[in-house]
This record gives sequence, structure tokens and C-alpha cells, in this order.
Amino acid sequence: MPSPDIIRVIDLETTGQAPLAHGVCEIGWQDVALGADGRWDVVADGGGAILVNPGRPIPPLTMAVHHIRDEDVADAPWWHDCARPILDPWPRRVALAAHRADFEMKFCTPSLTRGADWICTWKCALRLWPDSPGFSNQLLRYWRRPEGLVHEHGLPAHRAGPDAYVTAHHLRDMLNEASVAQLIEWSNLPGLLPRVRNGPDRGKDWRELDDDTLEAFAADRDPDVRYTAEQERIRRRGGTSYDRTPPRQGALL
Repeated sequence: MPSPDIIRVIDLETTGQAPLAHGVCEIGWQDVALGADGRWDVVADGGGAILVNPGRPIPPLTMAVHHIRDEDVADAPWWHDCARPILDPWPRRVALAAHRADFEMKFCTPSLTRGADWICTWKCALRLWPDSPGFSNQLLRYWRRPEGLVHEHGLPAHRAGPDAYVTAHHLRDMLNEASVAQLIEWSNLPGLLPRVRNGPDRGKDWRELDDDTLEAFAADRDPDVRYTAEQERIRRRGGTSYDRTPPRQGALL
């Protein structure tokens, strides 16, 4: 029989931002599957989390975020002993997903995922829900209030299992609006920001900016800002318009 269409959401808690200097201290996951009715849904028993020994002390700065202590992970398995079965299970997932997936991808390398495609729910939320007042995992949770999300199962925040569970509900709704291929395509591009997010023009729609201001943003150090400004410049020159909200579809590709 053909393998089911499943996407696995991944969330990591770590000792810091960069691998080599930092390590994983918890991994959580939650599966989202395509049903016989052509709709995606969160798999009720398709999630979990395990603590991981990061191989180094956990700094107080990050301990204060996720509250995982050195003594909690002292007897936990090492990352390379436990990561592969979670990141590349059988049957194989159609893709992996994470909120701000660029972070998870630093630690979940292609050798551990067998080169899996990734969906970034943050980048996709910018496209699909541009009216949101913000795009963090938890803000989207309370702004959107996804159907079926059990409040207690999504707590405590900033722990790998509950965060993966919340992200999976965002992903489910995205998959029921756009195809897997579209979400992966958006995820491989920089973020398309709905509004200017800093400086004197903070909060403005990009279409409100004058050409000189837009040109300055197009040279910004932030790749998401540069990309968004350049897309608006292309639109003003009569190029292909960028559409944030594609027709609803539940197809895989």
C-alpha cells in the first residue's frame, strides 16, 4: 500500500543559536496527515518529545526561556543517537516543518533528515495571513485560535512538544489553503513582510513608501527586508505581482 501523506512538525530547544558552539537539549514533533476526504488534520497520537544531552552546560539565559536544567538532561541520549528516527521515520514524511525553520535546519542537517524538504510556517503565515498583528507561533495561536487546539496541550510554551503541537495546527490550516509545493516554494525564499517592521516607517504598508525610502530598504542587511523591498520595486515597474493569498486547495502538489 502507498505510504500515507504525512508532514512532521519539528521544534527544538537548544543551549543557544548556533550548532558546534551550542547543542540540542529537547526535540518535539507532531504529525499532520492528509485524510481520505482530501483535508489535512493533526494526528491525535502523532506527537511527542524527548530530552537530549547537549554535551555542554545550558547557559542561564536559555535556561530562563525553556526551564530545562543541566540535571534534567544529564542522563538523556545524545543528539546523534536519537535524532535520525525522529527526523527520518518510516513511513517517510512528505516534508518536515517548523516555525522559523531556518533555526531548526541548523541542527537538523540533511544527513539526519535524508535531505527532506522543509516548510517554514512563519514565512507561509506572512503570505497567507498578512493581517495578523504579529507572526510568532504563540501570537498566531491566540489571534487565530485554530480549531481543535486543546489549550493545555500547547503548554508550557517554549517547550518542544507543546510548541510543535501549536505549530502543527497552523500548518494544518495552511495546507488546507495552499498546496505542499507552494508552501515549500515560499519557505525556500526570504520572508515577504506585510509591513515595515522597524524605523520611522514601522507599521506602514510597503506600497506607502516613496521610491527613495524603498531603495534604501532594498540595500538593508536583513534578507527579508531586502527581498520585500525588491518585490515592491518590481511591482512598481509593472513586473509580475506577488500574490500573498493563493486560491484555496488541498492537493498535495
